[in-house]
Amino acid sequence: MKKVGFIGLGIMGRPMSLNLLKAGVDLTVCDIDPAAVAQVVAAGATAATYEQIGVSCDIIITMLPNGSIVYDVLFGENGVAKTLTAGKIVCDMSSVTADQSKTCYAKLKEMGVGFVDAPVSGGEPGAVNATLAIMCGGEQADFDALLPYFEIMGSSALLIGPSGSGSVTKLANQIIVNLNIAAVSEALVLATKCGADPMLVYKAIRGGLAGSSVLDAKAPMMCARNFVPGGKISINHKDIKNVLDTAHTVDVPLPLTAQLFEIQQALKALGHMDDDHAGYVQYFEMLAGVEVKSDIKA
Repeated sequence: MKKVGFIGLGIMGRPMSLNLLKAGVDLTVCDIDPAAVAQVVAAGATAATYEQIGVSCDIIITMLPNGSIVYDVLFGENGVAKTLTAGKIVCDMSSVTADQSKTCYAKLKEMGVGFVDAPVSGGEPGAVNATLAIMCGGEQADFDALLPYFEIMGSSALLIGPSGSGSVTKLANQIIVNLNIAAVSEALVLATKCGADPMLVYKAIRGGLAGSSVLDAKAPMMCARNFVPGGKISINHKDIKNVLDTAHTVDVPLPLTAQLFEIQQALKALGHMDDDHAGYVQYFEMLAGVEVKSDIKA
């Protein structure tokens, strides 16, 4: 395997990088948080600057909070692109807009450097357990070169189409995931208000058509009042804004997603942006004057 640079060691990036190390990948890492870097270095990685990663690594993976940060890390004054050479590949696994991915692709292509947008779904559990779904946009040869690393970090990886296709797919994914969580929240608030134990309601419906990975992941968290983030509301707020911005540019009305964005805005005003997105339930609880809670274990 080639030498890999990994930039961004947050909730998702840290376990993803650790899985690469466990598989024997020669890994160099960088993050603005020294403690995160120290943890991954202790597991066998090498620490370096953006420019050093550009020099020494054949494949550079970024997992960062938003597209502006990705662009700055790549093309800023001391960015990775300053030292990249032809034949290398950059893989951005962040959740950004398709236009942001296409911009990075075009700038790097001029340098002879490959670029694949490869956002993921599965949250922190998927990152830890290496079961992420990886959705990709870019050229086939670059995807093929990255596939061995995708197989280490996830359970599936698919090239959807040209640059930006992975990012578009992630936007569609975020509509489905976030609206599903909101629907679970609304349903469990109704059940609780009517006197039913929400955990028993969850157990009763999970095997039917209402069952989903989202239901299994988030209903027990809501019932346990566990809002420790695997996927922060703040990150999903950014993603849903990207969804709406993209939809508006192509004249696609998204009324349900727009309502969800306002729910996120309300939770922002109430100081819940660092909660897991299971915390959407708190908005519906506020409206109904009830708290979803159960002593029954999942």
